[in-house]
Amino acid sequence: MSFGIEKLIVYRNLANDEILKEVADIIREFEADATDRDELISRIYNCINKLLAVSTENGFDNNLWQNYLTYLLVMDENPFALSCEKEGDRGGSVVSFVLGDFAIIKGLFHYDFAKVEEELGISCFSVITNYKAIKKADTRINKNVSDKVKDLSRLLNAAKDENEFYERVTEFYKTFGVGKFGLNKSFRISEKDGSIIPITNTVEIRLHELVGYEIQKEKLIANTKAFVDGKRANNCLLYGDAGTGKSSSVKAVLNRFYPDGLRMIEIYKHQFVYLSEILSQIKNRNYRFIIYMDDLSFEEFETEYKYLKAVIEGGLEVRPENVLIYATSNRRHLIRELWSDRTDMEHNQDVHHSDTMQEKLSLADRFGITIGYFAPNQNEYFDIVSGIAGEYPELKLDEKELHNEARKWEIANGGRSGRTARQFVDYLLGSKQSGGIDEKEKNNS
Repeated sequence: MSFGIEKLIVYRNLANDEILKEVADIIREFEADATDRDELISRIYNCINKLLAVSTENGFDNNLWQNYLTYLLVMDENPFALSCEKEGDRGGSVVSFVLGDFAIIKGLFHYDFAKVEEELGISCFSVITNYKAIKKADTRINKNVSDKVKDLSRLLNAAKDENEFYERVTEFYKTFGVGKFGLNKSFRISEKDGSIIPITNTVEIRLHELVGYEIQKEKLIANTKAFVDGKRANNCLLYGDAGTGKSSSVKAVLNRFYPDGLRMIEIYKHQFVYLSEILSQIKNRNYRFIIYMDDLSFEEFETEYKYLKAVIEGGLEVRPENVLIYATSNRRHLIRELWSDRTDMEHNQDVHHSDTMQEKLSLADRFGITIGYFAPNQNEYFDIVSGIAGEYPELKLDEKELHNEARKWEIANGGRSGRTARQFVDYLLGSKQSGGIDEKEKNNS
């Protein structure tokens, strides 16, 4: 039985996949008895090696062959799949082509490799179709891809015909989307060519884990919710003291609203030249994108902020309605200010000094919402420490002792902040005296 991938129409890209194409060639040559058996076995093992690499990266299990075929289906950004992502199944003549493709792919799902294994004396196909993977930590696999692909793979395996296969796949496209934006929540920009690359492992920070700063979080949540609901929303600038939870708040918002279609693309200031190209790639997708700029600031000689100003507001090209910009910074006005900026001293050579000042301040003004995060007072710091420590029952310190040690820690380690509180609790968890600080440690503090 031939693979038939050369007959694919809508899903033609699958026929060019390296692994699938090579397996199809091997099967064709095997059936024609046109290649030395030892060479075929070597090529099969090479394909299995590549399949295992993809499966390990994405945490696939059980039937790796079906998982991989499903992965190809959900990653193929063909016009039909993209249309389903935005509008669901709309029918039309293309459906007949898609059903023909799915009949072929369904055949691949249940392809019987038994004859190949028997004649070549191998068992690798039997192993990968009943594979027991070693359980891995979530941080070591692309969990966003893993869970979705495995769930869909099981549904497609159970589909009784190509029509049910069609229903399952189009429903997936409408619910989760297609390609890298459908399967991943966050992205970065390639240093090589400015392309958008998925970040496969992200920190699963949740808003309830961020103790304190309730007013700030409420503002950020309200704005983001309006955005994902398709309502008017503002670009946000989170500014203030280091270690107060600005970046963590943004990451937590992504985790909260990811199921509602929110995606995040992190970009650094030296990559702002790619902003227009990035916007052109995401403006027609069925997601809400936050362009995220962490620890954003500019020295007086840096001019990249001009790219950002034009994108936020002021350029000829309108920022897409499905895009917002969130930035964090230790500086309220983002661009470094000098005392000479605030005076008309004689040595200042700028003829239109006030215009230069406005040029520098206007960037921050283009963020509709600014949210301040400032170092906590001592009681607020203690509340943060208590909140974080409360997540770990193994810490046996009473509140008075906990706060006493927390005070010593912040004095010796950079002052009061949410980051300092987290580092202090991490220290307690990592110490051998997890039931409390022993006398020697207290004396040394």
